[in-house]
Amino acid sequence: MGNTVGSLSKVQNELIIGTILGDGSLRRKTNTLLEINHSKKQKEYCLWKYEFLKDIVKTPPKERVSGKNREAVRFTTVSTHLLNKYFQMFYSQELKRKIIPSDLKLTLFSLAVWFMDDGSNCRDSVYFNTQQYTVDEQNHLRAIIKNQFGLESALNRDKKYFRIRLSSSSGRRLHKLILNLIPNCMKYKVLI
Repeated sequence: MGNTVGSLSKVQNELIIGTILGDGSLRRKTNTLLEINHSKKQKEYCLWKYEFLKDIVKTPPKERVSGKNREAVRFTTVSTHLLNKYFQMFYSQELKRKIIPSDLKLTLFSLAVWFMDDGSNCRDSVYFNTQQYTVDEQNHLRAIIKNQFGLESALNRDKKYFRIRLSSSSGRRLHKLILNLIPNCMKYKVLI
């Protein structure tokens, strides 16, 4: 979407950061590719992401069945040096997993994408399903969203793991902040 040769646009960068925080995964040999995989119910959302990234994708999203008959829609970008910085930022070779960079900066758009990937509502509570991150990393994310967006949160125990839960007022504030940034197919996640 309007990137110049050899670079990614601001919007593409923001979408990539939100996706990596959420459901996206990176793989790297010499260069890095981004895999985007959503349930078949979120096909429109996957296609929405594809529209932003299609100039670094060879094959459009395809439906597939994986695991225990899980129907999904998936696409990958090409392996490119343009994504290497994200692999260096978000993946620990030592820990062999995704991490939260100490210098992470979010925009409203990257926050919206992260919420669409990993956010949920239950009654009047808003959650980010961050169970894959350590408690320290989740506390770092909490500090980022408080400092950058004024969103208050706590850690909420989810079985044996934790996830981020926004206060009721911050959940409503988040929804107001991101409402105009998300596609119609994902507005069901926003309680306004």
